[in-house]
Amino acid sequence: MLWVLLLVYILNFLDRQILNILAEPIKAELGLSDTQLGLLAGPAFAVFYAVLGIPIARYADRASTNRVTLISVSLAVWSLMTALCGFVGNFWQLLMARIGVGVGEAGCTPSAHSLIADSVPAERRSSAIAFFGLGVPIGSLLGLIIGGTVNDLYGWRAALWLVGAPGLLLALVVPLLIKEPRSPASRAAAREAERSPDPSAPARQSVASAIREAFSSKAFTWLFIAASVTAFLSYGKGLWTISFFIRSHGLSTTQAGLSMAIALGVAGIIGTWLGGKIADVYGTKDKRHLLTFPAYGMAIAAPILFLGYTVESWQIAVLLLIVPTILNAAYYGPAYACVQGLVRPELRSVAASMVVFGQNLIGLGAGPLAFGMLSDYLQPVAGQESVRWVLYGAAWLGLIPAFFFWRASLLLGKEMKSG
Repeated sequence: MLWVLLLVYILNFLDRQILNILAEPIKAELGLSDTQLGLLAGPAFAVFYAVLGIPIARYADRASTNRVTLISVSLAVWSLMTALCGFVGNFWQLLMARIGVGVGEAGCTPSAHSLIADSVPAERRSSAIAFFGLGVPIGSLLGLIIGGTVNDLYGWRAALWLVGAPGLLLALVVPLLIKEPRSPASRAAAREAERSPDPSAPARQSVASAIREAFSSKAFTWLFIAASVTAFLSYGKGLWTISFFIRSHGLSTTQAGLSMAIALGVAGIIGTWLGGKIADVYGTKDKRHLLTFPAYGMAIAAPILFLGYTVESWQIAVLLLIVPTILNAAYYGPAYACVQGLVRPELRSVAASMVVFGQNLIGLGAGPLAFGMLSDYLQPVAGQESVRWVLYGAAWLGLIPAFFFWRASLLLGKEMKSG
């Protein structure tokens, strides 16, 4: 199950993030501004992804729902829309296609987290969710390599067609490879109960009530803030660090893609895996230590990241980005495992969808766009170096999520539920 879900999540982030490496050639052909690029990479995807994720997650939490089928259909939709991005002729067509990618991907992450939480013991949950989370750096890595190389050889449209096709094939076989833990009999009984509810049974909890219950946990609230700010900085840097290497260091898309595959992709894989393992080892002894590594790691990463943006040698800059990327990626498994442990089992998809909502609406929705708008604002003063100036500030803002992860860690011993 974990291997198949990992493959699905790799395609999820591959299709989502490939626009980063293709941003410059798309901008040149379609005549876009940095603000429009930020809009395509951020809100065009994130608003629909985040908003639709909550009701879809509530549907996934229903005892009658087959979450495997839900993931398979979602995969087919976002893969098709990614391929359609390669046929657009202007900004507005690309905007609509990116919205379609967001709509499709909304059904993946909360459903997958719920499946994992139902199938893996609590003491291994951080590692299991971190393993699934490897799809983020692996998908981003493949997007950088495939996007940069195929663009230089055949153009950006071919790159989008190429990455969209595998998902359509995988969507057909996912239901054959994974079994829904909820048995057909239990789902049928749940559907019957939904059609003919018992008047004496307690009313089903509304989405609003489920959200209120999740946020009644202070630890969950701090985690929500920390994860949202982390995503704001991560998505903003993910798009504009590539443009920074192309503009300020004069790299081609292939060079930038391969360089960032090392600095962001491989380092992200190491950090995501390491964060989950450390959380499981030390978190079983003291719940507070589930989030110790993310909190202190992000604080250590800030000055190193700033130094990486200041040096003039692009080779040294890439090397300096590796350690901060490892430290900043370590939060995924521990944070989402804590989310699953801070709520009742029947609210797990909704709880995950709320954090996904924050990470995408605030992070992906605002990060690339805010970075792009600030770059346009600074351009009259900074010229070609405007993106570098924006990244200077982004490096130090990493201290904010570090603080909130630390605050959340202090409450885990009291608020984490067993099982």
